Amino acid sequence: MKAKNLFLMGLLLAFLSIFTSQECLAGVAVEEIVRDREGTPSKVLLYFSGDRFRTDHPDGGLTTILDFKEDRFVMIDHRSKSYVEVKFSEWEKEIAGRLKQELPGMKPEKRKIALRRTGRTAVINGFQTEQIEILAAGKLIEENWVTRDIELKEVEKVMDRVAQAFTKDFRLEANEGREIYEKLKTYGYPILVKDRATTYGLAAIDRVEVKRIEKKELKEEVFHPPVAYIKIIPEASKK
Repeated sequence: MKAKNLFLMGLLLAFLSIFTSQECLAGVAVEEIVRDREGTPSKVLLYFSGDRFRTDHPDGGLTTILDFKEDRFVMIDHRSKSYVEVKFSEWEKEIAGRLKQELPGMKPEKRKIALRRTGRTAVINGFQTEQIEILAAGKLIEENWVTRDIELKEVEKVMDRVAQAFTKDFRLEANEGREIYEKLKTYGYPILVKDRATTYGLAAIDRVEVKRIEKKELKEEVFHPPVAYIKIIPEASKK
């Protein structure tokens, strides 16, 4: 369940990077460092424009594109120069089905979520931040260093769409992640998220660190696979 919450929070954190814009191709580029459970870092590049969201994993040569308006989900493998494109709504159902098979009968216990301001402040990557601790059932699970330097208007409707993912079949996990987001956003935007639930002792693993946020014009092609790449038709779609 922790991994599920981290995935949702990571996705919510990414979407928080959107700025208000009136131009159809105006967008935002974000550079993050994400670490796995062993603490191994990898760079992630995020691009946002309206209802579209792209994630690049340069180390793995992979890209994903979400287009909520057109109901598109694209997975691109740059190493093989190929891609798969499906309806996002169908992909959601497929992933939910797989998770139910992998975790049969699992009913996670509902935990009380609380946030605690520590009074500690720091400048991280040029952002003035303060430390907010997140507790679940009284246990410290995360610490977030948040900033108010970033305008968060026009973001909530996108947050709502992301938080709806899997809620039908995994309502408790999704609601817990959403509750954390709803409470945390009153304090600001997370620049650094440290995980304390999967570590031992006082040490914490940096899960997500925002290195750079840039408002820029994005070309239409950013949200489509390269024209020279080969489209792969999933076996399920052939039936």
